Amino acid sequence: MTTGILNGLRVVEVSAFIAAPIGGMTLAQLGAEVIRIDPIGGNIDYRRWPLSPSGSSLYWSSLNRGKRSIAIALDKPEGQEIARALITQPGEDSGILLTNLPASGWMSYKQLSEHRNDLIMLRLTGNHDGSGAVDYTVNCATGFPTATGATTDPVNHVLPAWDIAAGLYLSTGLLAAERARRKDKQGRELTLALSDVALASVGNLGYLADVQVNGTVRQPMGNDLYGALGRDFKTKDGRFVMIVAISNRQWRAIGKATGLTDKFAMIGPMMDVDLNTEGGRFEARGAIFALLEHWCGARSLAEIRSALDGSGVLWGPYQDFGQLLAEDPRCSEANPMFGRIDQPGAGNILAPAGPLGFVGSGRVPPQPAPVLGQDTDRVLSDVLGLSGAAIGKLHDAGTIAGPDKAGTKTN
Repeated sequence: MTTGILNGLRVVEVSAFIAAPIGGMTLAQLGAEVIRIDPIGGNIDYRRWPLSPSGSSLYWSSLNRGKRSIAIALDKPEGQEIARALITQPGEDSGILLTNLPASGWMSYKQLSEHRNDLIMLRLTGNHDGSGAVDYTVNCATGFPTATGATTDPVNHVLPAWDIAAGLYLSTGLLAAERARRKDKQGRELTLALSDVALASVGNLGYLADVQVNGTVRQPMGNDLYGALGRDFKTKDGRFVMIVAISNRQWRAIGKATGLTDKFAMIGPMMDVDLNTEGGRFEARGAIFALLEHWCGARSLAEIRSALDGSGVLWGPYQDFGQLLAEDPRCSEANPMFGRIDQPGAGNILAPAGPLGFVGSGRVPPQPAPVLGQDTDRVLSDVLGLSGAAIGKLHDAGTIAGPDKAGTKTN
């Protein structure tokens, strides 16, 4: 197995749902040892859809690949003490907590740092004031749903974009804090608000500035590419493709590949626009799209693929999840990011490793997610040095649980 670049780093994760688990999994995919602590029986995300026929959550397992799982009675003082010991374990490569759960009481930075003063703790909240929010309640306020679709009615997308972005911010922040600790030996509490991730993105993409400078609010325009040339087109066999031109080179490639160069050239003078600029192509997009609609509508997806692949045209087919898996070579073992894993509760499946590739050193191959509580005994033995007898007593007292007690079936 390839050793990841973060080999030796230990992170304890106490989390649920998407953002923090993605942050932890990102680190695990880079080689870090990520120990996820869940309450006995699983946290509130443990049985979230989609489920396999066995009742195992494909959602949970897909967000926790490569981690170690322990199940502890976090509502008991004895369980909290075990979790605290794991979080504050001495060593320059440990003492790091990642969480998106309420960090109060025994799990507050104040109390945990009393046991290790150089503790690094990353804490995700909903809003900057600590109040609750989830991706769906954040996204609706960002302006994106009202700019999506073809009417002024808001349109939600199914991608939890802010959760994903927050998870990546968490992993970046953790690595930044860990690097700083190596220099100054100081602990740090980092906070990240999910709504701030979204609001920063709105600002970084220029939409807030557009309102302030131009007094304009972006309006919905269907699948047209804002400010440039691009849209979806229906094929002869009922599929859809996206064709885009950002640069002049890509614009010329469309004309050459489709044989429409001469017809495109007539549009500029007729509409008094310069088609060698993004703005000109955007203004004339209706006329350009009419030609491309006719061209795509007379050809099958296979014929369009043959004409556009290797031509310099930016294009892609629309695919549902099933078509993605069945038809796209990028989502297969032909892509070195992918490999097959034996996932408990799901069987042998294709799964991605981390998308970062380190040239010359390979990447950590995809790893299955653990069964809940799978690593409880080994972690307590390896990390805390507890004896088999001590671990057995904790089992008997209901303070910890292994995979047999945690289970994978739904009720």
